[in-house]
Amino acid sequence: MTSLARCGVALMALMAILAVPSAQPAPDVLTVTGTAAVIGKGKAAVDSGGVVVWLEAADEGARPRLDPLRARPRMLQKNKQFDPHLLVVPVGAVVDFPNLDPYFHNVFSLFDGKRFDLGLYEAGSSRSVTFSRAGVSHVFCNIHPEMSAVVVALDTPYYAVSSHTGAFSIAGVPPGHYTVNAWHERHKLERPEDFPREARLSAAASAIGVIRFVESTQLTVAHKNKYGQDYMPAKNGIYK
Repeated sequence: MTSLARCGVALMALMAILAVPSAQPAPDVLTVTGTAAVIGKGKAAVDSGGVVVWLEAADEGARPRLDPLRARPRMLQKNKQFDPHLLVVPVGAVVDFPNLDPYFHNVFSLFDGKRFDLGLYEAGSSRSVTFSRAGVSHVFCNIHPEMSAVVVALDTPYYAVSSHTGAFSIAGVPPGHYTVNAWHERHKLERPEDFPREARLSAAASAIGVIRFVESTQLTVAHKNKYGQDYMPAKNGIYK
């Protein structure tokens, strides 16, 4: 065989090797997607935003450590409103509550999640709360009854909040066996008995489908002030 022929055979062998697709390694992490759908009682479209969806490793031994957040979350008090209205954090997060209004506020929560009372503090100052256990904390102001918000503390780093269209995505999830759960401040799960539900997530199956809620007209949790009493009526738009 001539040198030219040998080169041709070698070239063909190399091309054959390159033509064989190499095995692609499984991804280290996934982006898990899905949709929250609020089923309305009427014909009007229903906002499907504000649904909290989270994943927990089905095997407790596989649950990840909750690392501190790079920046401390903040829930502002501005124009007699909390901003954002909904805040989701991992357990152990420290949340700041700065007062940006030109008057006093008294932030408190006496519900099932973190119970706290930040006392009366003035414009330009801030106080903080460590959310040390999982739960839903309904947050209010002891002076202004129209102010309300929610902090959801989760014992997992894998969570998301749905957009107005209901779409959500959870990045950085290792493949594996998980339980899926979801919550909304007002709306109820269509089939609460199905949750938490199991999901085996992989590169070939990283979508968890549609999570359905039933529309509710309840706007907020009925509440009294931090002393368990009715709020004093406003005088000239000012609460004493």
